[in-house]
Amino acid sequence: MEVMIKFLIASALMWTVPIAVLYGFNHNFFPGSASLSQETVTLWSGILAVISVNMVIVLYIISAMKEPPSDKHEPDPRFLADAKASIKQQLGPTEGDPSSDRAKQE
Repeated sequence: MEVMIKFLIASALMWTVPIAVLYGFNHNFFPGSASLSQETVTLWSGILAVISVNMVIVLYIISAMKEPPSDKHEPDPRFLADAKASIKQQLGPTEGDPSSDRAKQE
């Protein structure tokens, strides 16, 4: 459940932070942005919005790396059985199988 909460928070931040940066630059909330031309404000607000999204992603990755590992991962037995059957089917008959000798002779 904790993982889902972190994911939802990171997702919400990836939407809100860049929009807040764009809004702040376009409405002169950041010091010095009022003296810039409109093209420069648009350029810098876009660059900082992209950087802010990347910072949110990096923070999410760091928080995921700090999580303690779960106990022991057990593979699903049904999945393993299906995978082994699929591999056997793709490999075909084994070397000890008399039908494989017949196939070699043909």
